[in-house]
Amino acid sequence: MIDRRTNEFIRFTRTARGGSEAPEEIVPTERAAVEEGPAWNAALDGCSLLDAIGANVDIESFLAGVTTPVFVGSALTNFGVRMLLDAVIDLAPPAVARQNIAGEAQPLDNEFSAFVFKIQANMNPRHRDLLAFARVCTGQFERGMDVTCSRTTKVLSTKYATSAFGSDRTIIQDAFPGDIIGLINATGLKIGDTLYASKHVEYPAVPRFAPEVYATARPIETSRVKQFRRGLAQLDEEGVVQVLRDPDVGDSHPILAAVGALQFEVLSHRLEHEFNSPTEISPLSYQAIRVTDDASADRLRQIGGVRILKRGDGALVALFENRYRLQRLEVDEPKLKLEHILADI
Repeated sequence: MIDRRTNEFIRFTRTARGGSEAPEEIVPTERAAVEEGPAWNAALDGCSLLDAIGANVDIESFLAGVTTPVFVGSALTNFGVRMLLDAVIDLAPPAVARQNIAGEAQPLDNEFSAFVFKIQANMNPRHRDLLAFARVCTGQFERGMDVTCSRTTKVLSTKYATSAFGSDRTIIQDAFPGDIIGLINATGLKIGDTLYASKHVEYPAVPRFAPEVYATARPIETSRVKQFRRGLAQLDEEGVVQVLRDPDVGDSHPILAAVGALQFEVLSHRLEHEFNSPTEISPLSYQAIRVTDDASADRLRQIGGVRILKRGDGALVALFENRYRLQRLEVDEPKLKLEHILADI
């Protein structure tokens, strides 16, 4: 690999099935030209092309979210992983004041507050635990302090707060703005929740993207229905997919909604290996989804090709088999509530 930031050539050596860290050696260019031959020349040509078009890291546009560095490597073989991690340290910006839902910047030296951005179950299969990841936004976190969830006003204990790196975990004593803390078995938390020490604060939630693909799910073994439902509820809470249910039917025939089909594969794999419930996923042909309300739902139920379902957060959504029918409804009946799902969660 050639690191264009330093112009160093790094040679990696394969290990058996990627089971250990790949040895690496920084090779002088003169030696690389002799030992690598045509491959070295091809790599230099590629770098020259990138130089010619000015494909260099621009820190200002990177921090503005306009451009992003690109790294080539392989996690499977451990090639280039160190450079990626080093670049995160070098390029990632320090913590800055975050705006609350009112648009007011919260100074970093305010008392403790944090934002939940990820929830992951079964990271430790032996304990079937649930880990909520929260980024410290302001103030100092101290292990054991009580924090409140702004959405539920529920007080949570942080006695077992950890930092996680892969499968390794370490109990942390304190954390500061920009640090990530893991709260074990913090049931009731959702992605987008704000945690605070005593002074109430709430940060804007995470954008929810509109689903593009839909499917049904059912347990292959009827004896695993309980595990299937528990797993589906957990993965819905994590945001792996959106689970839509018919209010009149309940959990018996859930519909899955996702941005891409890969999410269904992840869900199926996790249901089988983490919740012991092999699942059959069958694609559906719905073309559009909109958020609606009770009044509009009554009208939409009278129209063919529309199905009214309830999302995990309680919102009613309308699924349309035909995008053209939706467009006609928006023109002919503008009073119906048919909102795009580009809101927050």
